[in-house]
Amino acid sequence: MNLIGKKAGTFAYGVREHVRLGPKISETVKGKLSLGARILQVGGLENVFKQLFSFREGEKLLKACQCYLSTTAGPIAGLLFISSEKVAFCSERSIKIPCPNGEYVRVHYKVVVPVEKIKGVNQSENMKKPCQKYMEIVTVDGFDIWFMGFLNYQKAFKCLQQAISQRLDDVDTF
Repeated sequence: MNLIGKKAGTFAYGVREHVRLGPKISETVKGKLSLGARILQVGGLENVFKQLFSFREGEKLLKACQCYLSTTAGPIAGLLFISSEKVAFCSERSIKIPCPNGEYVRVHYKVVVPVEKIKGVNQSENMKKPCQKYMEIVTVDGFDIWFMGFLNYQKAFKCLQQAISQRLDDVDTF
């Protein structure tokens, strides 16, 4: 029973940290409701993934989790998809970007990294608040992508490690 209480406490802290990273509670809740509605409309997370990103035959979606992508402009809430072929992030809400004609267009912020381009995944935590955990993906061409505010950090990290090691196993068999 004590293990269940610890897991519930960890999950509750994850939810609190996830919500805390947003600009306003009302905006965060609005984003979550919008995301939930989109997931239901499309018929589940796998269909959302297939709709947002190119999907190869034989590719498997291993995990989808809510988190934040760290950017120079601040954290962006969204979904991190971990598949057998790629790691992909899409923002919950669209962002405004300028067009050459001076107008603005709204698009979802997306990041896609093929698993074979991932050099490694690092864990990090806030020294003052060790429960605040970060995940860094380092690519073979020297880019680093940071994620934070996971509802279940450990599951996401293990799944990402599994996808990378599975890809390495596939390469070794050829």
